[in-house]
Amino acid sequence: MVKSENWVNRSNLRVDGEFARFIEVEALPGTGVDADRFWGGLAELRTEFESENERLLERRSELQEQINHHHRSCGCGKPDRRKYQSFLTDIGYLVEEGPEFKVETDGIDPEIAEIPGPQLVVPITNARFAINAANARWNSLYDALYGTDALGAPPAEGGFSMERGHCVIDWTKSFLDEAFPLKGISHRDARSYAVRDGKLAVDCGTGLAALKKPGQLVGWKGRSERPDSILLRNNGLHAEIVIDRLHLIGAEDEAGVADIILESAVTTIMDCEDSVAVVDAEDKIVAYRNWLGLMKGDLEANFIKKGTAVCRRLASDREFTGCNGHELVLKGQSMMLIRNVGLLMKFPAVSDAAGNPIFEGLLDAICTILIAMHDIVRRRRNSAFGSVYVVKPKLHGPEEVGFTDRVFSRVEQILELPQHTVKIGIMDEERRTTVNLKECIRAARHRVAFINTGFLDRTGDEIHTSMEAGPFMRKADIKAADWLAAYEDRNVDIGLACGLKGKAQIGKGMWAMPDQMRNMLEEKIGHPRAGASTAWVPSPTAATLHATHYHRVDVISRLNEIEVQGRSTDIGRILNIPLAEGTNWSHEELVSEVENNLQGILGYVVRWIDQGIGCSKVPDINDVALMEDRATCRISSQHIANWLHHGVVDEQTVMKAMKRMARVVDSQNSADPDYLPMAPGFEGNAFLAACDLVFGGVNQPSGYTEPILHERRARRKAEH
Repeated sequence: MVKSENWVNRSNLRVDGEFARFIEVEALPGTGVDADRFWGGLAELRTEFESENERLLERRSELQEQINHHHRSCGCGKPDRRKYQSFLTDIGYLVEEGPEFKVETDGIDPEIAEIPGPQLVVPITNARFAINAANARWNSLYDALYGTDALGAPPAEGGFSMERGHCVIDWTKSFLDEAFPLKGISHRDARSYAVRDGKLAVDCGTGLAALKKPGQLVGWKGRSERPDSILLRNNGLHAEIVIDRLHLIGAEDEAGVADIILESAVTTIMDCEDSVAVVDAEDKIVAYRNWLGLMKGDLEANFIKKGTAVCRRLASDREFTGCNGHELVLKGQSMMLIRNVGLLMKFPAVSDAAGNPIFEGLLDAICTILIAMHDIVRRRRNSAFGSVYVVKPKLHGPEEVGFTDRVFSRVEQILELPQHTVKIGIMDEERRTTVNLKECIRAARHRVAFINTGFLDRTGDEIHTSMEAGPFMRKADIKAADWLAAYEDRNVDIGLACGLKGKAQIGKGMWAMPDQMRNMLEEKIGHPRAGASTAWVPSPTAATLHATHYHRVDVISRLNEIEVQGRSTDIGRILNIPLAEGTNWSHEELVSEVENNLQGILGYVVRWIDQGIGCSKVPDINDVALMEDRATCRISSQHIANWLHHGVVDEQTVMKAMKRMARVVDSQNSADPDYLPMAPGFEGNAFLAACDLVFGGVNQPSGYTEPILHERRARRKAEH
């Protein structure tokens, strides 16, 4: 029954008409779930879990107030570790650890359980980005090296440089020698590649050489004596040597090698959370429709590139001849996970009869899992086991993980899916989860497929939780503080202790400088060396370059070494709050820190509010492009809020810097015809949102940015 022109009644829920149409006309057909079951199930989900969701949020507030009172009572400064830990235990913030256990997750695909490699995170609202990410399972190493600063300066404008091409080839031959060494020679010496009797035969002019590890040959394309490509595998990842003597590059290579295609983004998180700007039914339909296209396999993106119309589609599987002479088919697409929102926000597209909106996390749970049924029921292309991988962010402790586990169980019942079809990725990005990680994993031990660390959100929560303890270090010093190293180590230690190796991913966070691939090649190898079976990258190109790290580091062996070491990280190190030992910074140092934070906040928020762009590449104060999303906005706004709260800087200084940086951001975006400048009026919703985040940051729940961003974005949309 239609309630009004724009709203319909479904199972006593007030539903946006366009959203209802999307669910009934597009999402449900083909799943075996009818409209009555879906809407009735959603109504039951809301009834059963709304009050508990509210209580969990109230519990967060209660604990925060107790911690605030404790710090106020003790005065500014680092608390005594033993007394502080005892206090956190007394109030229930720290829970008692139970006996040892191992996760019992079944039905995990090899991309999750067995193959260490890069992981992309991409906004689900951008179809082109989503397709690119799904297709980033296989990428050209030559292109990744040539088109970035990986080998030094970025490529010059204009035509192809053969000199640069030779540098790329030289780097790649060294990589092949390390990952796929030959007996007695280098890949530089190769004059031809062939397969004979199921083994690689490399002609070097004076004879034939073979692989030091013959089992690394997996297959080939074309005729074995003169193959079009050779397929190799190392540490679970594939590399394809493409041979084409007529190609521009192949013609220059002694062996006719035209490219190296690396298996790159083994897994991809399609993000409904931090990297998107979704505030109403219109936005949510875009997100769900793209997820639907990915699960059905028919998502397309049409755009103009250099004056030419382009239609981008999902990649097909890759076919080879295996070493046994039979056809070998490898997946052409990345294994896709879907990141839902957390517990905090409510969503206006669905409400009760009185107009009280549903919790967005409940809506995401049933809708994203329903849509994934198109893969489960019809295709089995994403998950051969018929599993759905849901990454759940911003959970505070085992109570909230247990709540999420029960929500997923109820969704499985509603959609008539086998229990534990849905697997959970636990984001270890809130302090109450970090210090109780073992019990968080226990609370979802039948579902856990992923844990990871994330410096940005984790630091934002650290600042907010300990807001009353005193002024924090500068951001660069926070990142170098001992608590962070302890946090990163303990995540791996707990994951191993709970049996995640061979069952689930143990991940590390994002490389946030997408244009600095040379630095990434030097630094991000630290993640697999630390035992990360996956680590986040911002682009398909970055995934390809990061994949070389997983060839150089045998992560499974590294995890075995850590297990043998029996490392146990003292929780007291994690609770060592990174407070400044003094605040006698110069005025210039203070202003520089504040301006750098504000430039990131403003550069991100202005696109979020005015253009609905949830993830942006924003230049910092040194013109280094950084990936900004809600996590970066959270840490930057909380950092300034902390300094304001403790008088390190005053409001006048911050506001002057805010307006100064707004003009800088306006200048940086001057070439964008859709950009709405913040100066000189400083009255637009974007600028005011930045002010709210900074000057009201102390009062934001857990320091989250969502309430302010959603409200200001909704106002901006209403103006059109």
